[in-house]
Formats: sequence, structure tokens, C-alpha cells
Amino acid sequence: MKVFTASDLAALSKVERLNLVNSCTGYKSANLIGTLSPEGHENVAVFSSITHLGSDPAMLGFIVRPTSVPRHTYQNIKATGLFTVNHITVVQMEAAHQTSAAYDYGVSEFDMTGLTPTYREGIAVPFVSGSPVQLLCRYLNEYPIHENNTIHVIAAIEAIYVEDTLVTPDGWLQLDRGDVVAINGLDGYARPTLQDRFAYARPKTPLKSLRPHAS
Repeated sequence: MKVFTASDLAALSKVERLNLVNSCTGYKSANLIGTLSPEGHENVAVFSSITHLGSDPAMLGFIVRPTSVPRHTYQNIKATGLFTVNHITVVQMEAAHQTSAAYDYGVSEFDMTGLTPTYREGIAVPFVSGSPVQLLCRYLNEYPIHENNTIHVIAAIEAIYVEDTLVTPDGWLQLDRGDVVAINGLDGYARPTLQDRFAYARPKTPLKSLRPHAS
């Protein structure tokens, strides 16, 4: 097995270090965050750092990289308080990755990539058409991470919109039914396939499979 120590990492080129460290922690969620500026400019950007924080109340968090350069998604969220989180599918992954390009403020990544915004009544921020899981989120708080000058943004999940075929009888979402992808590192996209699902684990109790029937 190959070993990379801290000193080895420091000696790598920037690209090699980015690729290694970003992929060594495993698969990450692949999402598009949709926002709207106070001037009405639509913005959509790919994020791989969105994580579940709690279910009651329903909350999530994500990481904003150092604001030494413009972060349009973050700016819009701070200005309006609202954003959407949209799962990326196999057919969307190329367009989704293109949103990571450094477009000027006011330029819509929807227009540049071919992704389509969709709006719901009474909601002023864009969702991504074709995404099988879409969340409406409201900014709650943020915590600076001084060690690397990033920001952990905390948000409430105000509404969940999901394709009917993904929802199982107990409320669990089988994401592979929606061709949802995950991100490996910075630029690798993979379509996970469900292998099994298990009941709550208890000591001295045989583990029970909850594998759903094939759809």
C-alpha cells in the first residue's frame, strides 16, 4: 500500500495534492445550489460539501471556500437568505461541472451551461429543472473555520420536492432510481447503485436486510 505522509503531501505539486486530498475522503454528494441576486441575476453552482446536520429540525450545512475571491453563491445567500439544493443526475453532470467556471458576476450559469431554472409559486429562488430531489433552504448561521479561512454555512430545510418513484413507504429516498450521481474528488462523477439497506443495528441481534424490491 502506498503511503503519503504530511511531508509527502507538502512536496507534491498543487494539482497532485488537490486531487489526492480531495478524493481520499471518499464519495461526496453532488449538488447544484441555486440562488438569485438582489438585482435578479440567477446563479447556479456545483457543490460537493453539502452535509446532513439534523432531521428535527431539518438542517444542512456546506462549506464556502475562502472569500479572498468573489463567491457569488455565498453573496446571494447572505443578501436574500434563500437558496435551493438540487441533486445532479447522470445527464446533468457535464453541465453541472461547467458551473464551476469563474463566470463574472451577473452572468447566469444557467444560460452558459444549458441547465434550466424553474420557479415555484411564492419562492423567489430558482430550482434546477430535471433534478429529482430539490430542497428549499433558508440561511440560519455561519461559522468561520480559521484553520483554512473557509466558512461553514448552516441552513434550515424549508421544503423538500422529490420525484414520486424515489420515495419508499417509510420515507427513505432510493437515489439510484433517479440516476443521482456522487462526486469523487474534484472532478470525478459516479452513479452509485444500491447494494443493500439494513435495519437499525442492535447488540446480539441478527442484522436484517431492508433491501427494497427492484423497480
